[in-house]
Amino acid sequence: MSSFGNRKFIKPVFILSILGVILLAITSLFLGTANIRFPDVFRILLSYLPGLKGRIPLDGISDSTISIVIKLRLPRVILALLSGAGLAAVGSTMQSLFRNPMAEPGLLGISSGAGLGATIAIVIGFGDSIFGLGTTAIAAFIGALVTVLIVYNISRTGSRLSQTVLILAGIAISFMNSAVIQLLMIFRRDRMDYIMMWTMGSFSTAGWNKIFILLPFLVIGLTLIFIHTRHLNVISTGEETAKSLGIEVERTKKILLAVCSVVTAATVATSGIIGFVGLIIPHVLRLLVGSDQKSLMPFSVVGGAAFLVICDTLARIVAPPAEIPVGAITAVFGSPFFIALLIRSKRSVM
Repeated sequence: MSSFGNRKFIKPVFILSILGVILLAITSLFLGTANIRFPDVFRILLSYLPGLKGRIPLDGISDSTISIVIKLRLPRVILALLSGAGLAAVGSTMQSLFRNPMAEPGLLGISSGAGLGATIAIVIGFGDSIFGLGTTAIAAFIGALVTVLIVYNISRTGSRLSQTVLILAGIAISFMNSAVIQLLMIFRRDRMDYIMMWTMGSFSTAGWNKIFILLPFLVIGLTLIFIHTRHLNVISTGEETAKSLGIEVERTKKILLAVCSVVTAATVATSGIIGFVGLIIPHVLRLLVGSDQKSLMPFSVVGGAAFLVICDTLARIVAPPAEIPVGAITAVFGSPFFIALLIRSKRSVM
């Protein structure tokens, strides 16, 4: 294991990582089609901190600049941070749960189910909102949960879950959902652009309402995942070993699969389908900090948040004034990594 993985380096490196993510988030706020200076962004943010409102002079900064930072870019960056953290945590959990480095949040068809739900809502033309969240996002959340229930019932035998059948059922349902989405896009070509942006992920419609809706799912989900990190460590060595140590493997699997499903569904409902975050980040960090989930999980959360902020920033600045779907950016990074992972796995077998 590298010195980075040495326990005495874990805490200081983790603290530096958090500080790095904060600096990265602030930096992303002044990047975009509207040219905003870094000192202005810093002053605007300080002026909105509790106890400092009205005490920080904003002379020379226009109201439109303040609005861009506070109402457009800040919620977008925060939503990217939360989405990246959630997807990476789910990916790390599933890789340990399935003992498979290629496991990721979309493995059970959750993402495609959300995409199908959103596509149906777009095609039908639902326009109202409920609790501040658009019906498209609500349909995506419902679609994700329905897909998980279908996959779960296919793979269940009595009280046991077959991991192999679970993965195969998830892949099959994903293909079916994707096919239906393609058919619906053909029937509604006038809505194709909107469907494409949703199915490839985007933070262009980020707002504080989406943050407040995603946050409780994320906080509760991550809390439950962190509680089960010790169980994940044991299960990753083998289910028989876990059972011999008194861990209720089936119960733990069901709880964590339910948590992963809900967190992924909430993330997709607020941000669209964003792939590869849950695949790349946990795997890379496992090489750096080791497989102990007590260290790997916090680093995955921070790493996923940083990665998605970088990708979203690139999505905004690469081809202005147009915007690239953030899922396309993550795929550009993720596809070569996935191929390299497959080649490495092949060599290890040979």
